[in-house]
Amino acid sequence: MYSVEGLTVSFGSFTLLDEIGFVIDKKDKIALVGKNGAGKSTLLKIFAGLQEPVKGRVVIPRDAIVGYLPQQMQVTDERTVKEEASLAFSRILQLETDLEKMNTELASREDYESESYHKLIDNITTLNERLAMEGASNREAETEKTLLGLGFVRTDFDRPTNEFSGGWRMRIELAKLLLLKPDILLLDEPTNHLDIESIQWLENFLATQANAVVVVSHDRAFIDRVCQRTIEISLGKIYDYRVNYSKYVELRKERREQQLRAYENQRKQIEDTEDFIERFRYKATKAVQVQSRIKQLEKLERIEIDEEDNSALRLKFPPAPRSGSYPVIMENVRKSYGDHIVFKDATLTINRGEKVAFVGKNGEGKSTLVKCIMGQIPFEGKLQLGHNVKIGYFAQNQADLMNEKLTVFETIDYATTGDIRTKIRDILGAFMFGGEASDKKVAVLSGGERTRLAMIRLLLEPVNLLILDEPTNHLDMRSKDVLKEALKEFDGTAILVSHDREFLDGLVDKVYEFGNQQIKEHLGGIYEFLERKRIENLQELEKPAKGERQKVKETDSFTLHPSPFTPSYAERKEQQKQLRRLEQEIAKYEKQIEDLETEIKEIETILTTPEGASNVDLLWKHAELQKKVSEAMDKWARAEEMAIEWRQLSKVVSQS
Repeated sequence: MYSVEGLTVSFGSFTLLDEIGFVIDKKDKIALVGKNGAGKSTLLKIFAGLQEPVKGRVVIPRDAIVGYLPQQMQVTDERTVKEEASLAFSRILQLETDLEKMNTELASREDYESESYHKLIDNITTLNERLAMEGASNREAETEKTLLGLGFVRTDFDRPTNEFSGGWRMRIELAKLLLLKPDILLLDEPTNHLDIESIQWLENFLATQANAVVVVSHDRAFIDRVCQRTIEISLGKIYDYRVNYSKYVELRKERREQQLRAYENQRKQIEDTEDFIERFRYKATKAVQVQSRIKQLEKLERIEIDEEDNSALRLKFPPAPRSGSYPVIMENVRKSYGDHIVFKDATLTINRGEKVAFVGKNGEGKSTLVKCIMGQIPFEGKLQLGHNVKIGYFAQNQADLMNEKLTVFETIDYATTGDIRTKIRDILGAFMFGGEASDKKVAVLSGGERTRLAMIRLLLEPVNLLILDEPTNHLDMRSKDVLKEALKEFDGTAILVSHDREFLDGLVDKVYEFGNQQIKEHLGGIYEFLERKRIENLQELEKPAKGERQKVKETDSFTLHPSPFTPSYAERKEQQKQLRRLEQEIAKYEKQIEDLETEIKEIETILTTPEGASNVDLLWKHAELQKKVSEAMDKWARAEEMAIEWRQLSKVVSQS
């Protein structure tokens, strides 16, 4: 059992978590939910021992194993995929080493009747039993099964981890945690880099094999299937229900309605009592009744209504200009890089007003086809956009492409022209950037805030073909619901690249599946597609296994290919340009981190003095600077990660 007792987290005068408390049982599966910035990730870090609260504590048994998967992580590049995943068995390896030493000692002993000899045999027996319980003999099979479940193929196992993008390296870290079999598993947005099939595998694993789990996720379908308890953080307080998220939403609504009814009834009672007191206050014949009513009011326990965070995204796309009947027509489209074929013989037609989903494992060409439609990369075959098609595009890395030196207002102001500039404040307010929030620098925005800011660009001018590539990764549930409703009302055409089943459910009426170099059309919604896929998978089990091909690992702005290919001069030039840009970014972030750390040291020197220790403004500035260092480190890590991949790509090109 694990407990949170009187936990308080504050930054200066702002209280993030206010004396919260709850208990976790050993098999609890808990969804930790709330708006972006509510304190979910902070609570997981405190559980993992990476952050200290201002007050209160987390009580965890001394021998308990805690597994923590953060949104961002640092990984080593010294091992292969399988070697890295196998680090989860370090405890078992140590036990096996100890057992080998004991067996060696036993073989050399001849004092068969001594007490120490019998104790040694007991210790060997205990270790053997423990190894059997830990599943030591199955660790090779467990490692492979877990990696395959998370989307790797066998040819990936012996590849060095530095050949993989950040999303795939996160999967390696997740595999290590699952193989570790911790007593409590803390997962912060584990589905952001997983495709639908891997999410389903993870769901099944957590529901059937994991111990206690606390998960932060904006994927409602995922937490509904995994978790049977929901804890919401709102305005520093928690609301704890032992039901899944969907049922919790209903109960929370009912609870608030009951509170409102009770509050209104009590308010009416108080008003009637106060009227009686006021009317008969000076009548001697009513003095006893008046005093009685006054005492009743003094003793009355006032009903309070739970505070509710009502700030929410308001989104409506402008009316779509009329396009031709078929915004996108493709015939026998093929995209390859040298010998590597991403997809071939792709033929599809998207009708005006349709909402379609692109789904499939990462690296199968979803984002690549989007880039073909956008005209960003060359391809073979026929791809034709319909008459008067105007595209609005949201890329996976859209939020990372903004100028961090600009404010929220400047970012939108510089991107607009004409009369719409007079409405910028209204638009920012609708996207929860009202008042002082519009003066925030982009550099200090969270992932969800950046996504909202990037989404505003889609409203700056009317479009009739929306292409959204993983738009929900950093949006909280309320914002996702608002975006979904806005897309339902959008009278144009939409292509959605997403792994979020709940988001796609009821929104799309056609699914295009990417896999094995093919693009297959499935009529119907996302859950109909998944049902058919499960049937197809059962049939495929009876087919002879085909040779597994190596994956293409897609990153935000390029594709890394395991096999050699010969790019064009323009593509090589673009590679060099991107690498130079990343190296400049890395140098910029390193300088920024150095300057911030210097400033922090200066403040810490002042804080050691009696005057400085009582300076609240200085303490607040110190916390802000530490936050900026953390954010700069994250950006540096992302840029360094992408630079490694670009260098690897350049190395492959130079050898071809």
